[in-house]
Amino acid sequence: MRILGFSKKWTKLQNKEFTTFRFPRRDADWAIGEVVQIVYKPRSKERETLGLAEIMDKELRNMTSYWGEEGIQLVTNNEVIRDGFTNWEEMFDWLSKAYGLPRLATEPMNKLTLRWL
Repeated sequence: MRILGFSKKWTKLQNKEFTTFRFPRRDADWAIGEVVQIVYKPRSKERETLGLAEIMDKELRNMTSYWGEEGIQLVTNNEVIRDGFTNWEEMFDWLSKAYGLPRLATEPMNKLTLRWL
């Protein structure tokens, strides 16, 4: 079973269903129906297993339209708010620190919808 890690205990993790944005994995990408272990601080001594969740949906999204691929929707403000941010700029800043600006601007991300088991 694969681990889906979080570095912050987001309020969204208290909902029955929640979303997260992740880049496609190079080894084997996340899959609809896959059961994953949700972990807070997975690479830390403070590691905490929060539970199991199933990936209910997976959609490609771009953060920017400048380098974006045609046919892939941009992340909307509603998606940003449901994901725990106050606005698109806050999410963009958070993700650019985590992943780096070039990757964020040039590669699509998976919008994963998960449901706690």
